[in-house]
Amino acid sequence: MNLKDKYIEFFFCLGHKHIPSAPVVPENDPSVLFNTAGMQPLIPYLMGEKHPYGTRLVDYQKCIRTNDLDEIGDLTHHTFFEMLGNWSLGDYFKKESISWSFEFLTDVLKIPVERLAVTVYAGDDKVPYDKEAHDLWKNLGISEGHIASTTEDNFWAAGETGPCGTDTEIFYFRSDDEVPERFDTEDDRWVEIWNNVFMEFNRTKDGTIENLPNKNVDTGMGYERVVAVLEGKNDNYTSSLWEDVIKLIEEISGKSYTGNEESMRIIADHIRTAVFISADDAGIKPSNKDQGYILRRLIRRAIRHAKKLDIDINSDWDERIALLIIDKYKKYYEELERNKSVVLENIKNEKIKFNKTLEKGLKEFEKKSDKDIDADTAFHLYDTFGFPIELTIELAKEKGLNVDLDGFNTKFKEHQELSRTASQGKFKGGLAGDSEIETRYHTATHLLNAALKITVSPDIHQMGSNITTERMRFDFNCDHKLTPEEIKATEDLVNKWIEEDLPVHKEEMTKEEAVNSGAECRFIEKYPDIVTVYFVGDVSKELCGGPHVSHTGEIGHFKIKKEEASSAGVRRIKAIIE
Repeated sequence: MNLKDKYIEFFFCLGHKHIPSAPVVPENDPSVLFNTAGMQPLIPYLMGEKHPYGTRLVDYQKCIRTNDLDEIGDLTHHTFFEMLGNWSLGDYFKKESISWSFEFLTDVLKIPVERLAVTVYAGDDKVPYDKEAHDLWKNLGISEGHIASTTEDNFWAAGETGPCGTDTEIFYFRSDDEVPERFDTEDDRWVEIWNNVFMEFNRTKDGTIENLPNKNVDTGMGYERVVAVLEGKNDNYTSSLWEDVIKLIEEISGKSYTGNEESMRIIADHIRTAVFISADDAGIKPSNKDQGYILRRLIRRAIRHAKKLDIDINSDWDERIALLIIDKYKKYYEELERNKSVVLENIKNEKIKFNKTLEKGLKEFEKKSDKDIDADTAFHLYDTFGFPIELTIELAKEKGLNVDLDGFNTKFKEHQELSRTASQGKFKGGLAGDSEIETRYHTATHLLNAALKITVSPDIHQMGSNITTERMRFDFNCDHKLTPEEIKATEDLVNKWIEEDLPVHKEEMTKEEAVNSGAECRFIEKYPDIVTVYFVGDVSKELCGGPHVSHTGEIGHFKIKKEEASSAGVRRIKAIIE
């Protein structure tokens, strides 16, 4: 049985309900570009909202993290990965969470206890040492030498304020060396495989730590890492999850994985992530902004490494890899098969564009190659034309020129730091979102969707949305640019409903009941069997996780600022609330 299936079955037998994976592009969390952890889609419920499936949940969640993109190519990191998670929403706490984790690892997966180690919270002046977690682990059979305590890595917080609590991390000794008697957290042979977070406190604005009325448990296990552990692999990319993809890249390139590990890992990882982003129903296309920029960067980086392996870039190498990945994962994520043509089109079109960019870069290089290549030129070729420094060095060598590699590395590190700093807000996520203004915008998207069905076409559906504290962005299917009259009629109708101060309420029902009620529910298959439907007066019925205002009069005046094309057959409205 697949590890995912074993995990779901184990916790299902302990009273957990299996919830489906959320999309990789968050539907109601503008603070992040992608879902970066299994807990993100559950934010409203961790904040206290009642979940339709109850207080014990389990799932496998599609996740994407690109803030450590430069580490891809090593043994363990991936941009796309799957997170196995189980949650308690005000139900069980540390004892059950820790003992069940131990039972799953040692009894179900048969991992030797001597190869496991854990960390617990060391304590500070506000939150004491987590002796309870320490004692639970020790009583289960973890040796004293394999229990370490830290403050930096064993306390989780939503942000500067809000829910927080201690956590305990579980490590596996992934090495052929003899297992050390003492667990050193700085020893890279110990690989983290599971993290159990105990949300029991609330941090106030003045820094005070107080107890939460409901204590939650949030856990996350890295699927790829654990599969490698179970198969005795020290390199994730030699596990069964990757071996067919790597074998195909070997076949395409005519080269062996041995000696070409970094490029083959990057190609495998980046194409897989590009497939999942492109297949998401949010309709992401390669671009120079937000999720589209990440998608473009991943595809282009894969192409650069394909060139390093002497792969014919104009061949169908990328399509062959993408099709293999779609076939591997479609059993668990049906959108891969449904949106297959979109995936292949995205990758192919970006490959064509990048090839043209590479040609321009070569011309730029020729202009600068009458003398040694300085740091500014080398970085310009990298940043503007996507030239890896290795390509610049290779071209320069052919002409008997030198490249200021040290200067380039300095500029590259500065660029990395600026990128990391700039993206922190986009990738941090957490429970600090859903402010009052964002809540008003959430409800406004429902009104806009309903209005467009009346003023433009009843066949219109939401294709994606993004909300910040300053504006809302709403994508919808439409075959034409909206006329000024259509835009005004839409705006007027939304404001009419706001002025009528319509009541907003929610009801829980089965998917079948939601469909029969006429609720807006595209891609109904991705929702759990029990869903939440929000009603806005008698003008809107939509499946949604919230949050929303209680009456439309709370929203404010709605103003459409721009209407434009988003992608083929998809239009985009940008609007504000005044």
